[in-house]
Amino acid sequence: MMPVRHLMPAMLCSLLAVVWLTSGLAWANEALPVKPEPVQAPAPPNPRGVASAAKPTRKMPLPARTGTVLRLASAPHLPATITGQDGAPMVLVPAGEFTMGSDEGDDDEQPVHRVSLDHFYLDTFEVTNGRFAKFVAAIQSEPPWGFADQETPVVDAERPVRWVNWLEATGYCLWAGKRLPTEAEWEKAARGPEGRVYPWGNEPPTAAHAVFGLKEGDETVAPIGDHPQGRSPYGVQDLAGNLYEWVRDWYDDAFYAAAPTRNPRGPLAGTTKVQRGGSYINSPYRLRSAFRTKGEPTEHDPHVGFRCAQDVPPPP
Repeated sequence: MMPVRHLMPAMLCSLLAVVWLTSGLAWANEALPVKPEPVQAPAPPNPRGVASAAKPTRKMPLPARTGTVLRLASAPHLPATITGQDGAPMVLVPAGEFTMGSDEGDDDEQPVHRVSLDHFYLDTFEVTNGRFAKFVAAIQSEPPWGFADQETPVVDAERPVRWVNWLEATGYCLWAGKRLPTEAEWEKAARGPEGRVYPWGNEPPTAAHAVFGLKEGDETVAPIGDHPQGRSPYGVQDLAGNLYEWVRDWYDDAFYAAAPTRNPRGPLAGTTKVQRGGSYINSPYRLRSAFRTKGEPTEHDPHVGFRCAQDVPPPP
């Protein structure tokens, strides 16, 4: 692991001050937490750990419609896709309920509960080296460690950026007129209303779905959109494997026990931020859409990237 580098210069710090303030105001106006109603969730196929291990076989739910992209009939007045200010394509995740968590996963995935979210847009792909390089140049920031050779943003422009901490990911999204997705938004975008185990369905991943199960140090992070069979019900790609993704929320292993049922934004404070999706070194267990892990906001990690979300503008 590389040592933590100096934080971003004054411009990025100002952007982050804005998001901390607005987040605090939004949290202060939220309804008091309501204990979620437990519901049944699909069972995972593999145990926790970087390498797959034997585990008693559980009865799996019927396979979801693999590769099916939902029609957005629930939001006919909103475009199904837009282009963000940074030029990245985004897809609409329509308002509604979904099942969050898993009874067959780790303790921090419980209890399984129903969550209702408003409409939002999410980047179709993770933020790339090429796009992040424009942000670095625009605010005259220190580039990620992986940019040291000055070739990565050019030669690997379409690969997802990594070695980016939570603060830098947040800064990029603000610069692009967006924000990091909440943990609930990320999980809904991955699972859809069917409560899929993985973005593509309930069957275990293959090399056609995602990049996973590789050895530490392998330079095999795939370009964005390289595994279309792994897309989610809404058409979001690369949510499982390749790189973990930062989300907005502080991590709390007991948060689900008293989480708000509408537009949850996570705990008010904490020491680590949530990461989702699994990476190229992980087993299928960690690629599950309900799996949760965490990292310090200043941590730079070669297994972690991010994507941005955007609110739907209010009607005129």
